[in-house]
Amino acid sequence: TVSGPFTHAQNSVQRTMALVMAALLPATVFNLYLFGWPAIFLFAVTIASCLILEAFALLLSGRRAIPTLADGSAALTGWLLAMTLPPWAPWWTGVLGAAFAILLGKQVFGGLGRNLFNPAMVARVALLVSFPVALTTWVAPHPLFWADSPGFQQALAITFGGQIPDAATGATALGWVKTELSRGIPVFESIKEAPGLFDRILGLHAGSLGETSALLILAGGLFLIVRGVIGWHIPAAVLGTLFLTATLGHLANPARFADGFFHLTSGAAVLGAFFIATDYVTSPVSKPGQIVFGIGVGLLTWVIRCFAGYPEGMAFAVLLMNSVTPIIDQYTRPRRFGRDRRGEPLAIQDNP
Repeated sequence: TVSGPFTHAQNSVQRTMALVMAALLPATVFNLYLFGWPAIFLFAVTIASCLILEAFALLLSGRRAIPTLADGSAALTGWLLAMTLPPWAPWWTGVLGAAFAILLGKQVFGGLGRNLFNPAMVARVALLVSFPVALTTWVAPHPLFWADSPGFQQALAITFGGQIPDAATGATALGWVKTELSRGIPVFESIKEAPGLFDRILGLHAGSLGETSALLILAGGLFLIVRGVIGWHIPAAVLGTLFLTATLGHLANPARFADGFFHLTSGAAVLGAFFIATDYVTSPVSKPGQIVFGIGVGLLTWVIRCFAGYPEGMAFAVLLMNSVTPIIDQYTRPRRFGRDRRGEPLAIQDNP
């Protein structure tokens, strides 16, 4: 038997994961510098926990651990999870989050390529619902080696003891506006006291590693599009829908709803659009399906931010749309030659 003349691309799981990590690297390095040693420790603990739990699950199921770990998927899951956590969160949030992501979000479905939900977002939502205080305790930037930044030993005490000085805590831009609105202060007034547009773009404000420095996250996302790792359809649909919906809401009632630029540059909008929603496994296959998926993520993000109890809605929106990805694929995937959209063979009609 002679194999067919197929053309093989140079893509592989390892190459894709490496390119995504390279795209995340500038924003990650900048934010680790911005939040100092506690953030570095939590980042390392989260990734190491994902790798250890992945190896444990693989060995338990009788599969070889080392070759599978080498594909980089577990490390990237830990990386993305760490990007969603408060930089000074205690160590157990990284470990428990890794367990949610690897064991419940990935391996329970059979491993890489079989999971229905994005593992990092499963962990993020599970932690937020279970431990809201730990997951909403934010700190202002304390750049590494600056006078007010915790030293190595003090940072160990913060990460592994969980004791954060009250003077260091703060609120994210979304959290500030939501809190002030609950006190009856109009949004257009509270935004004046929140981090400005320049600070939100550069990342000079409280938030997770993935909520700050929108500019560097955006640069990484564009890098992935240029290299062909992701398409433009989902990011454009997510950000476009979020901006349009927020703009319409702001025009209708500026005292109740923030403007589109505020929503785009606050929270995890850019990270979610380029690095979370575009997950190969949990997003639709076809381009029309990806646009529908992205519109859903953008719309749900705005609705949750404005009407639900949580300031940020990206993780919830992604998981909700993950659940309908099979339905979107059912109605938008291209029809196979000789078959209908359900995959059934077309009836053969004889010519008269």
